[in-house]
Amino acid sequence: MSHAEATAAPDAAEAPTSRTTAAGPEVREASEASEAPTRRRGAFGRLLRSELGLVLGRRRNQLLLALLASVPILLGIVLAIVSDSAYAGQGPGFIDRIGGNGLFLVVTSLFLCTPFLLPLVTSIAAGDAIAGEAGGGTLRYLLTVPVRRGTLLVAKALAAMTFMLVAVALVTAAALLAGGLLFGFDDLTLLSGQTIPLTDGVLRMLGVAGYVAMSLTGLVAVGLFFSTLAEVPVGVMAATVVVAIVSTVLDSLPQLSAIHPFLLTHHWFDFAEFLRFEVSWSLLGQGLALQAAWVAIFGSLAWARFTTADITS
Repeated sequence: MSHAEATAAPDAAEAPTSRTTAAGPEVREASEASEAPTRRRGAFGRLLRSELGLVLGRRRNQLLLALLASVPILLGIVLAIVSDSAYAGQGPGFIDRIGGNGLFLVVTSLFLCTPFLLPLVTSIAAGDAIAGEAGGGTLRYLLTVPVRRGTLLVAKALAAMTFMLVAVALVTAAALLAGGLLFGFDDLTLLSGQTIPLTDGVLRMLGVAGYVAMSLTGLVAVGLFFSTLAEVPVGVMAATVVVAIVSTVLDSLPQLSAIHPFLLTHHWFDFAEFLRFEVSWSLLGQGLALQAAWVAIFGSLAWARFTTADITS
């Protein structure tokens, strides 16, 4: 073997080692890059669990949920005691049908809670999301946690949405329980006169509850945006409720029919479509599209405000 070949042999043998050594940092960087999304998901999961525990664990919020769940129970008890045929056809929608089928207690309870009680509970959760932290002087310290502002805002929004969903679910569950115990369940007679099986009737009641919950998502976005503007949560909660009330008032004025399709509450009571034999899915779709638009607009405003604001409290 020549000297050149002998010299090249060790070099060739050492080449893989040098390449492996050089590739070490690259491998570590690639490994860290692949683990980064997992760490971020883990951090977001912990943050979301913390926010859910905060919202659902507060005594004030638990009391609100308990009072809200008591509405269908009290309504059912009153109707079971006072069953006077002289009042047939009077009162809020579907109330005269409850005595014949407890399923209608679900619709009636949601009908009664949708104009004010559910928006109030939703406004409290959404309005307190950021303003409550700022008012308590904890927002600045919360942002010292290695998490981006946008991520924190998303976690706050999901927690407020979850609280709203729990509120609607509690009203629905309490109405089903009270309706079944006090009046019993039967095949559901629709508004058009057709009768559908009990199982289909229960599914339609769940559809009513789901639509009511989706109809409140726009209000969550409004409350979240207002919450980024102030440090007094009570004022933010009140302002959010006022938006729903003003929208309802404007929607009742025929002179303003041109703006009705854009009002937050315009499609809130379209859940009655689930009590028709032929459900107008296009109408329900319009209501969901309206909420999606409100969520997109006010969610974007909340994001822009919170991610650029100078946090001092």
